[in-house]
Amino acid sequence: MRKHNKLFASVALALGFTLSLSANAADKQLKSVGITVGSLGNPYFVTISRGAEAKAKAINPNAKVQAVSSDYDMNKQFTQIDNFISAHVDLILLNAVDPKAIEPAVKKAQKAGIVVVAVDVAAAGADATVQTNNVQAGEISCDYLAKRLNGKGNVVIENGPQVSAVIDRVNGCKTVLAKSPGIKILSDDQDAKGSREGGMNAMQGYLTRFPKLDGVFAINDPQAIGTDLAAKQLHRNNIVITSVDGAPDIETALKSDTMVQASASQDPWAMAQQAVSVGYDLMNGKKPSSTTILLPSTLVTRENVGSYKGWSSPR
Repeated sequence: MRKHNKLFASVALALGFTLSLSANAADKQLKSVGITVGSLGNPYFVTISRGAEAKAKAINPNAKVQAVSSDYDMNKQFTQIDNFISAHVDLILLNAVDPKAIEPAVKKAQKAGIVVVAVDVAAAGADATVQTNNVQAGEISCDYLAKRLNGKGNVVIENGPQVSAVIDRVNGCKTVLAKSPGIKILSDDQDAKGSREGGMNAMQGYLTRFPKLDGVFAINDPQAIGTDLAAKQLHRNNIVITSVDGAPDIETALKSDTMVQASASQDPWAMAQQAVSVGYDLMNGKKPSSTTILLPSTLVTRENVGSYKGWSSPR
């Protein structure tokens, strides 16, 4: 009888060990994440990278996370994705330079068994997308602009790199401004490069061309800061500037003597955390209820900036 008990115990132990191994094998570990973003010179993308790293390390403290700048160069981003494939990463967070042209690189990564999650902008073929509701962000920023101008005046839409987020913001802005027949859009197609320097250069050109300019919608905060600096240098004032991001720099601008009046905020930390979480679930066969996750935007103004939480730290 004892022999049978011992045998049963041994079999049970072996079986339990096998089941345990199977359960662990079913749960893929998140060992490494590759992130390619527009520019790590932009605090927004730095926050995305940090948020993603924090989430990855919460899942696995030993996870390796590498973030690189594509600098809005398509060939460079293709090479970066190739490098991630060679490094056998488990997950790629992709801020696509071109939402359609990136598809072959996405497919190549997926063929290598890597989950690809688009962050901030769409990417054709990605397993999932996590981004701000950019149409809504453009709408609320330009609605504020129109109201500040009492529905009339000369306005510029200061465009940027033609990624989906920027296109959506501009479309949202145009939809709202179209409701005010008294507002005339003087320019809407100049790429100010998504940077402070680009915003300065674009605004210098506008102010040279247009003797009367009442408002500017800049597609992101760095451009808005540059736009304000250019107006000051050329001694032009009483221009209402609005934008999108809710970045730390814009918090300072809204609390000081600038012409920046509002910014539709994003939450890059939450966006990145959700992207890693969705990617990890997809690695383990759990699909999200929707493959496109839109995070709502809220408007930060001079009136409410004091209570704005910002996105420069975890929450």
